[in-house]
Amino acid sequence: MEPVVVIGAGPAGLAVAAALKQAGVDALVVDRGSAVGSSWRGHYDRLHLHTSRRLSKLPGLDIPREYGTWVSRDHVISYLEAYAQHHALRIQLGVAVDRIDRIDDGWRLATSAGPIDAARLVIATGYNHTPLLPAWPGRDTFRGELIHASRYRNPEPYRGRDVLVVGAGNTGAEIAVDLVEGGAAKVRLSFRTPPNVLRRSLGGVPSQAIAIVLRRLPTKVVDPVVTFVQRLAVGDLSRYGLPPAPVGPYTQIVEDGRIPILDVGFIDAVKRGQVEVVKAVERFDGDQVVLADGTRVAADAVIAATGYVRGLEAMVGHLGLLDRRGLPVVHGAETHASAPGLYFIGYTNPVSGNFREVGIDARKIARALGRAARAA
Repeated sequence: MEPVVVIGAGPAGLAVAAALKQAGVDALVVDRGSAVGSSWRGHYDRLHLHTSRRLSKLPGLDIPREYGTWVSRDHVISYLEAYAQHHALRIQLGVAVDRIDRIDDGWRLATSAGPIDAARLVIATGYNHTPLLPAWPGRDTFRGELIHASRYRNPEPYRGRDVLVVGAGNTGAEIAVDLVEGGAAKVRLSFRTPPNVLRRSLGGVPSQAIAIVLRRLPTKVVDPVVTFVQRLAVGDLSRYGLPPAPVGPYTQIVEDGRIPILDVGFIDAVKRGQVEVVKAVERFDGDQVVLADGTRVAADAVIAATGYVRGLEAMVGHLGLLDRRGLPVVHGAETHASAPGLYFIGYTNPVSGNFREVGIDARKIARALGRAARAA
């Protein structure tokens, strides 16, 4: 029996395995992918961390200075590869975990490589796990190209084409800018709920650093401050089709888990008319997309930046550990009374930065498991 098994070889899984090793606990990391950081390998080419290099390192290894302030996708992958090697982590790739069940002295994993037993278990399969493509009415009748943003790589296939991007989060906003810069003939961005839009940095200070300072204050204090700064730095985008968000940035994070758009050229593209902001998609009708205000858009392609689900139901849904949104009811060093020795990491969407927070949670889990191992 393995003392600890970590499911997922992304940033969260690698971080907790490294922290466990530093605490003297040997962990086996399993992942369905063919390489560490497999989800990062599937992201679009221009993606960079929206959190700064210095505040995004994982436990036990700095991100190289030459990677710059905003680390690119390719450099994130290189860092994760170097991280696993630096800590000499024990990793088995190409192992998909289908189901987890309780056994007398721990947990049994039903995997594509056969059963694996573990005394303790950490699940780190990722917040953005399974692409979510809405079941829009008439979707199957659309004669143009319809893809989820997880399949978008770069703007070259869309040069000279009319493209509708659906979803006003960071992914949708950044893909829209990428399409403009890559020569798309027309770019529209559709949304249902107006997003909050913030600058990625203010006066050279990353918004992430400001969020870390403010996050422990009450929402009723943080929202007015951030909204005031937002108004000064971004301005009123209502005349460009982007009205103010219905709630403040921090409230939106707490209630819906939605991170504000952190600007990487989106604001200027909207103000210059290069990205046209339009209403939500209601349905498809042949070669047209019908919007909530009745407008019909004859787009050549639709890219749905409509998010992901965690995809944990098949693995642990029968254990009663998920809420109505499919998120774990416990997180970090917490465990559920009915599932002792089982931990979740990486299932929050913090404004203070995912890499930073999984590093903090990894250390907490390592301390808890280290104490348990010594007690045994």
